[in-house]
Amino acid sequence: MSPVETLVFRPASLPPLSRVMLRAAVLVATWDNRARTRRHLRDLDHHILKDIGIDPMRAEAEAERPFWRE
Repeated sequence: MSPVETLVFRPASLPPLSRVMLRAAVLVATWDNRARTRRHLRDLDHHILKDIGIDPMRAEAEAERPFWRE
């Protein structure tokens, strides 16, 4: 087995409880990322929003969305 093959991660090979815990960890990380990026979006100045092509009202609406919603 090559060193690269030993680094391959296969969630299906994990025990059931480990798969559940992994899914929960990924979900929490996703929610944290959404919450953090939405907070940062709220803090951007209007000229920066314009530079990236986002209307300030759209940015505010996105920032107001709960972290658990895509």
